[in-house]
Amino acid sequence: MNEENRAWKPNAERLWADLEALSGIADETKLGWTRRSFSEAYDRGRSWLTERMEDAGLTVRIDEASNLIGTLTGTDPDLPSLMIGSHTDTVNGGGRFDGIIGVLGGIEIARMLRQSGFRLRRTLEIVDFTAEEPSEFGISTVGSRGMVGKLSEEMLDRTDPGGRTLREAVASLGGRPELLSRALRQIGEIGLYLELHIEQGPVLERTGAVLGVVTGIVGIHRYRVRIVGQPNHAGTTPMNMRFDALAGFCEIGLAFEKTCKQIYFADAVGTIGTIRNDPNASNVIPGIVEFDLEIRSLEAEVSRQIYEAFVAEANRIAESRGLSVSLDPLSKSDAIQVSPEVRRLLGEACAEVSSTIELPSGAGHDANQLAAVAPIGMLFVPSLDGKSHCPEEWTEPSHFAAGVEALARAIMAFDAGAGRESGAKADG
Repeated sequence: MNEENRAWKPNAERLWADLEALSGIADETKLGWTRRSFSEAYDRGRSWLTERMEDAGLTVRIDEASNLIGTLTGTDPDLPSLMIGSHTDTVNGGGRFDGIIGVLGGIEIARMLRQSGFRLRRTLEIVDFTAEEPSEFGISTVGSRGMVGKLSEEMLDRTDPGGRTLREAVASLGGRPELLSRALRQIGEIGLYLELHIEQGPVLERTGAVLGVVTGIVGIHRYRVRIVGQPNHAGTTPMNMRFDALAGFCEIGLAFEKTCKQIYFADAVGTIGTIRNDPNASNVIPGIVEFDLEIRSLEAEVSRQIYEAFVAEANRIAESRGLSVSLDPLSKSDAIQVSPEVRRLLGEACAEVSSTIELPSGAGHDANQLAAVAPIGMLFVPSLDGKSHCPEEWTEPSHFAAGVEALARAIMAFDAGAGRESGAKADG
């Protein structure tokens, strides 16, 4: 192995030790490795990350959207920066790898640079974005939305079940929500955003590939649906005189599934993930049901078709049952196509490391938001049995290390000038 190849090999044991340490900072009252955004466990994880970033030689700060950012200044800081990011919050009952590997991989690259004595021309930023997963406020990718000016006043005023506003939660992490009316980063300031992530699906494992270059990321449209009926006594109200919101939900929920299963010109999926029933008592006919649904597709037109067809069917069902139904948009992230130039850059870097394929991402990421201000790229490593968002989530240590090495090689190639030559519009 020559010196150049050795310099960009991460310390696999150190990476794995970091993963075990951070994943172990979790809410012990919940299943799996749970570290919800804006929680006590999340605060402890952020403190641990800050120490690791500082140990790697990074200058650490919290931006106005409460993102944790470690910076390594380049020899020509006037050039647009290079950014590596992901998240360290989890879903309830989540796993150890989702999001975490992207942040830890970035810190490891900073260590590799420090140990090699090599300095990038461009400033390198490692970001732990706040609340990438859907938060208790119904909003996902909170930190990256804030960075690019897509965290609206209406979003900031949303409340969690305890009555706290998202505005208050962002401030509690050191953010300044009063300054989020405009984008924190402008077009041209970031030359390239890269994100390493587990696939969260079975494709890499089934094809035998170790690395995946992402071709595009689905858009996600989320809505909160409210069905209103009439609460009444469960024992004295005849079946033909009821206005049962929960029974209406059952029919409307199945209608949503049926709508999403139709054949469209592009693939799409739809999910109802949360439901709240009121008054939620065994002897009372449900009067109000609220639920959150999402539609995912690489084609916005397909998402629109599904939404419009579902609204029409939900209104029909509600009217037939004497109920009312309303839909409140929660958030919308656009589908992203990764440019051929960035895909080529990542593909060449991956080819120097291990077997590689191209594939789309069916999950949303902070990269969806960063695409508003910068060229973006993503690398995937395999998930055992395609499992994610569960305690069984697993990625082999060697695959984690391979992803970090490929990311480091892509960073080096871009910084050396391949980014400009490939047409990635690095310099605005």
